[in-house]
Formats: sequence, C-alpha cells, structure tokens
Amino acid sequence: MDETMKQFQKSLIELETEAEHLLLARNQMVENDRVRNGNREALTSLRKIARTTKTSVPSPFESIMKEIGGPQSRPLVKEVCPTCGNHDSNDRTWMMFPGTDVFARIPFHAAHTILETEQEQLDLDSRRLQGIVKEKSLVISGKGALADKICPGVLKSLVTLTDKPK
Repeated sequence: MDETMKQFQKSLIELETEAEHLLLARNQMVENDRVRNGNREALTSLRKIARTTKTSVPSPFESIMKEIGGPQSRPLVKEVCPTCGNHDSNDRTWMMFPGTDVFARIPFHAAHTILETEQEQLDLDSRRLQGIVKEKSLVISGKGALADKICPGVLKSLVTLTDKPK
C-alpha cells in the first residue's frame, strides 16, 4: 500500500474510534435520562405521600419563629426535611435499591435521601457526558468527517443512499 492510503486508513480508524466513543456517550446519556426520570417520579410519589411539594415545607427559620412565642424550653433549630415535612420520617416505605432487583422496606426519610443523592450523582454524570459528546463532536467535525478526502457531494449521496426493493 502506498503512503497516502496508509495515512487515509489511519485517519479513518481514528475517526471511527471517536465516533464509537460519541455513540457510547450518547447511549449512556439516554440511559441516565431514563433512570433520572424514574427517580424524579419516585420522589414526586414520596412527596405526594408526605403531602408536600418542593415549596410547601416551611424553612427552619419560619418554624423557629412560630415556636418562639411560648415560654417553654425548645431546641433553637428544628430541622425540617423539605421532602418529609411533618410526615413521620420513621414510617416505612418499599423501595427497590438502585442497580438491583432487591425490594426492602426502609424508613421514609432514608428512601427519599437515597433517591435524592442518586439524582444528584446522575445530574453530575449527565453533565459530564454532555461535555464528552460536545468534545467528540468537535473532534469529529475538526477532522472533516471525510469531507477533505471525498468531495461533499459524493459524501452526501453516500449518507442519503437508501435501498429500494425491486
């Protein structure tokens, strides 16, 4: 093989490798979105059980100010979970643990805490994967995606080529 063909073959291999990484990142993003939506639905369901919304639970400061009026001795700060609200946090609820097929009945507060931390991790992973997709797309675009070696008209005809039954 002459030198230009070897160089062309090498650039094609690099391009295919980058495209493979791009497709893997996109597939992982789709999977992450599926899990994130499931977590979001579970958290919404837990909020319905606790009869709270993201904004319905008063801040710890508001609950302190309401309780200051009496002469009794109370703790200075009363922790109010934004998801639990006044719901009994020891009330047990069924949960399937992430990545397994195991159901367990765990305290309400622990269930939504696990889901919220997993949701935060999935958000971070999603942002990281979006960065990878942007980077790989830029690399593939920078390599010209064969447009430097084959004229764009021929490349377009190859991409839009379809099989029609006779």
